[in-house]
Amino acid sequence: MIGGKGMDHPNTPHGWAIRLSQIIKAYHTAHGMEAFPIDVAKIASEFSKQVFPDAPITMIEGQSFKKFEGMLVPHPSGNGEWGIIYNDSITSKGRINFTLAHELGHYLMYRHLNSDGIKCITKDMYKWDSDYGQMEAEANVFASFLLMPLDDFRQQIAGEQISMELMQHLSNRYGVSISAAILKWLDITEKRAMIVVGIDGFIDWAWSSKPLIKSGIYYRARQETKPLPPLSLAARNDTTVDNIAGIEHPKRGFGWVMKKCMR
Repeated sequence: MIGGKGMDHPNTPHGWAIRLSQIIKAYHTAHGMEAFPIDVAKIASEFSKQVFPDAPITMIEGQSFKKFEGMLVPHPSGNGEWGIIYNDSITSKGRINFTLAHELGHYLMYRHLNSDGIKCITKDMYKWDSDYGQMEAEANVFASFLLMPLDDFRQQIAGEQISMELMQHLSNRYGVSISAAILKWLDITEKRAMIVVGIDGFIDWAWSSKPLIKSGIYYRARQETKPLPPLSLAARNDTTVDNIAGIEHPKRGFGWVMKKCMR
């Protein structure tokens, strides 16, 4: 794989993602490989060894955690090498893949500022408005743009009806969770839309597209506890409704419920 050791290094998550995407695309084309999904573990290992030979990633493994989704840690040998560890209790390959990319983002942008490593809490891994602030948000941006390059993502959704079926397709193509695919779409769409994640009948967290935020519809994470909107698919728990096809609500009907619950 092309490493680009002598090149100037990017200083933004978008820049790093674009740099690696270009290298990966060239490598895949040269070897007749499918463009997606990206093998993050292989990329992290090979790229770091070539570009940062004094501080490569030489350990990528799963361990059992209760609170953490993943972490970037100094190698136990103390020789300057680094390791990426993910929560091996996670069964979703998409979540693991995003976690690996997220930690790779930390390695590229923040390892020199965090000699003891960086631990990432589960609830903050898939949120663009992470409480960890800029560092966590930028690692998410890097992972999103590395795994789901914007040009290809736009091609996949062009002319398509936005649906859970489409999000499942994106999830399969890029090797990410459906939540990550939805968050990517929300970040670029001009539609007023929101993802709401619930636990035990209540809203755990939510994220609105920029146009929806401008409309004043959003959920204040951790500042208030709200039940899932009663007309939502999750709250209805109706086995007769296809979870992939979803359910269409009348104009203003479900929207009014959402607005009442979110503002």
